Amino acid sequence: MVKAKRKVLAICFTASAMLSAAGAVSANSELLKMQMNANDWVMPNGNYASTRYSELDQINSKNVNDLKVAWTFSTGVLRGHEGGPLVIGDTMYIHSPFPNKVFALDLNDDGRIIWKYEPRQDTSVIPVMCCDTVNRGVAYGDGKILLSQADTTLVALDAKTGKKIWSVKNGDPSKGETSTAAPMVVKDKVFVGISGGEFGVRGSITAYNLNDGKLAWRAYSMGPDSDTLLDPKKTTHLGKPVGKDSGINTWKGDQWKIGGGATWGWYSYDPDLNLMYYGSGNPSTWNPVQRPGDNRWSMTIFARDVDTGIAKWVYQMTPHDEWDYDGINEMILVDKEIKGKMRKALVHFDRNGFGYTMDRATGELLVAEKYDPAVNWATHVDMKTGRPQVVDKYSTQHNGEDFNTTGICPAALGSKDQQPASYSPRTKLFYVPTNHVCMDYEPFQVSYTAGQPYVGATLSMYPAPGSDHLGNFIAWDADKGKIVWSNPEPFSVWSGALSTAGDVVFYGTLEGYLKAVDAKSGKELYKFKTPSGIIGNVNTYMHNGKQYIAVLSGLGGWAGIGMAAGLTDPSAGLGAVGAYASLSNYTQLGGTLTVFELPN
Repeated sequence: MVKAKRKVLAICFTASAMLSAAGAVSANSELLKMQMNANDWVMPNGNYASTRYSELDQINSKNVNDLKVAWTFSTGVLRGHEGGPLVIGDTMYIHSPFPNKVFALDLNDDGRIIWKYEPRQDTSVIPVMCCDTVNRGVAYGDGKILLSQADTTLVALDAKTGKKIWSVKNGDPSKGETSTAAPMVVKDKVFVGISGGEFGVRGSITAYNLNDGKLAWRAYSMGPDSDTLLDPKKTTHLGKPVGKDSGINTWKGDQWKIGGGATWGWYSYDPDLNLMYYGSGNPSTWNPVQRPGDNRWSMTIFARDVDTGIAKWVYQMTPHDEWDYDGINEMILVDKEIKGKMRKALVHFDRNGFGYTMDRATGELLVAEKYDPAVNWATHVDMKTGRPQVVDKYSTQHNGEDFNTTGICPAALGSKDQQPASYSPRTKLFYVPTNHVCMDYEPFQVSYTAGQPYVGATLSMYPAPGSDHLGNFIAWDADKGKIVWSNPEPFSVWSGALSTAGDVVFYGTLEGYLKAVDAKSGKELYKFKTPSGIIGNVNTYMHNGKQYIAVLSGLGGWAGIGMAAGLTDPSAGLGAVGAYASLSNYTQLGGTLTVFELPN
């Protein structure tokens, strides 16, 4: 039987906690209720907990092999299609990379276009977008569709008509500030981050009033306490107060003003604690010699009060980053037993190759283990200090310039980049799309000019030693910090995963396959090749009593930047072009939504 009618996502939070939180909020108690309806897909990652899990089970491990294409839709845009569609009632909302089109599609008529929004943006924003012109999706709240355009314009559209209600500029592309993230709506606010760490921007998260777009608060990744919204006595790092101006005192001089720490990833929310969770990216520049110190608070998990922006706790995963291991990957919130004790847990698969399990109420570090066996830049994480123990051989911190450090694992794109994982409360496992890629890294001296690249390193990437593949799709036990099973893939798995009550896990591949595997064993149950490589996130919904699977295909993103941007130099695309050169033998560019169903 289909378990679709208004089911509580037990893996998010208890029903009582959600209802009590709903009673305390104003404009968007609706989303607390809407996320519990498995028929819809109302947030980019399915729910506030970012579990990417659905209670739908009409499609299951017994019949998934019978899937067929129900209908398709072309976005009319090339380049990389990250993110995925929203489904609210009879309408699906999908987006494209630059120029960031938004379509409202009629599910009663195989995707007939109800309305289309196509912003006019200056094409000069394209050269300052790192790693392709991607966008990770739209958000919904209070009858509005929220889009963060490449040029940092945040737009609120009427969900029924597509008419613009308000817009606000969140950054300045002339300084390298752009936007690729999907916004998040909580209560009466919409939250949006900023991209541009490779251009020396200073990262921030900003809350705007959902009703009119007015600024509510902004918190920077580094700077004085008044900018970072850290309380020197109450905000903690591994249980200890961060102290006064912690976002300045590990930087040399005023380097924090161009310090990076961009916030272009995913955002999660716990309504019981009233905290939002997100990560910050690499410090600028990529040459570590030029920025001595821990470079706080780049590479950091933040837990912030959504009403005030004040951080309750922070945790820096990679102090003084030397490898571009951005900390922006999703924070998955689950209530589960960890080390014999029930915890309000946060699970995060970082670019640096460590899978972290933390207490999301206190910021206590519970587990930190490697989720790819190739990881070698650090031996382990010290559980008392939280610091990774760096292997000197793989450090890129050299006093002499132009020293090429070889054999570093993972590569800069991490053991996992932004492609979100999924959690199933049925198996209690996390399903993680990963990169099995290593690199050579050669820093060089670079000076800062606003709006110009501020990288300072040359990279080359290749498969991990002894491997003939660039990716794995794994099942992870976050209590033990162990891989349960692992499926190798020829290329990195750059698609977001989906797990369901049918004990099936879905993901896409760079060659273009949608795959379904058994949630318990990892056995492949189904695959279908879509028109282009998949870097989009798989979702599912129910319409007129029938379950559907939907995914955007369209090769691009960092892994596919060579084909997307027509690059041929192996070191181009910040080192990715050479590693993925053979992709052109398997797929081509294109932007297509493919919707799957079971036969009648």
